[in-house]
Amino acid sequence: MKDKNDKIWDILFVLPQFTLYFLLTIIPFFLIIFVMFTDIVSVNSNTFNFIGLGNFKEIFSPQLFPKLFEVVRRTVIFTLLNYSTVFIFGLTLALIIYEKFAKAQKIFNVVIFLPYIISGMAAGMFLPLLFNQDTGSLNLLLMKLGWIKEAINIKTKMGTTIGLPLLVGWRYAGYNMAIFLVGLAAIPKSTIEASKIDGASYFQRLRYIYFPQMVPSFILATISCFIGSFGIFDEPVGMGGLAGNENAQVFALLLFRIGTWAQSGTLSMGMALSFIVNVPLILIALYLLSLQKKLQY
Repeated sequence: MKDKNDKIWDILFVLPQFTLYFLLTIIPFFLIIFVMFTDIVSVNSNTFNFIGLGNFKEIFSPQLFPKLFEVVRRTVIFTLLNYSTVFIFGLTLALIIYEKFAKAQKIFNVVIFLPYIISGMAAGMFLPLLFNQDTGSLNLLLMKLGWIKEAINIKTKMGTTIGLPLLVGWRYAGYNMAIFLVGLAAIPKSTIEASKIDGASYFQRLRYIYFPQMVPSFILATISCFIGSFGIFDEPVGMGGLAGNENAQVFALLLFRIGTWAQSGTLSMGMALSFIVNVPLILIALYLLSLQKKLQY
């Protein structure tokens, strides 16, 4: 009887989350499959026709595919640079707090998580203000220190390519730090103490003790980064991605243009484009999850 009651409570505990997942993920996914084979223009359209693979042919047409390829290439570059910030910011902060400030972890968590609270669009708008060529405070400071001779234009190709990943890495440093701290907390203290007694250096502990047992955290951070990078929207909009800054146009912005602006495409074409790009991401995520089981310490 007790086991039966436990199962009932388990189901009741999971039911709200499962219901939301079913309503907001499973059902929309099957709606996307239906919509992308039609010519529906928008969510307000009352009529539509089945056109088979027409949307896919349009996407891979000479008129649209070169632009799609350029945007995906730009997003891949952003993803790789953003992935490096996951470890540069998130892992570094996690190791520092774990090793040096474990007792004051709550205070540091609050400070590091503050950027995550800021609106992504506000952060994206803030960066061009800091690097304004005439009045930007960071440009003025760097020139005053003699580190640069000319003001940095953050909206150039190089400026946006470097600035956008750094901005996103700064905002999500606390989120990634939390993921890595969970992995560090799962390492038995006795194992670490034994390695210190045996004379292992810090980098040897990282290589042979910390990192092998943090594989689940690494996999989770990788999946979150890849999927999040292709879905990033607010920061590029704040940097002018929808207002003329071509260098800030990443995949999510192109999807928004095609899927919601009748001048650029249709809702059904946007759904087809989303399917083309996101299915490989899902396959990569599934591969990483299977790899986790093989590499897990």
